[in-house]
Amino acid sequence: MSTTAIHPDTTTEFTAQPQQAEQVQQPQPAVGDNSRAFAITSFVLGIASVVSGWTFIAPITGLILGVLALRRNTSERTLALWGVWLNAAMLALTALAVLVVVTLLGFGLLTIPFMAA
Repeated sequence: MSTTAIHPDTTTEFTAQPQQAEQVQQPQPAVGDNSRAFAITSFVLGIASVVSGWTFIAPITGLILGVLALRRNTSERTLALWGVWLNAAMLALTALAVLVVVTLLGFGLLTIPFMAA
């Protein structure tokens, strides 16, 4: 359907074409893209870290893989987010435990001179 507009200062007619809706396309992952595998691996490492008590290497690896999957616009975004959160929580708990142990150890070392009688 076209509409015709007549401008008052000229006698020329302009025909306006209806605008077609722009189609927004989602970015498609490349054929050799590993982002889906990264997301799943991050999630599995996060679950395994929490259940098994792995505290350092597995959560760091899972966190890195989850962030890589999110940056590559994975189709498994939910799994990647869960993996990032689980691995980050495990690393935070590990850092807190190390801080408590170092504090208690330091406090204990300060009391040694007072124990000798």
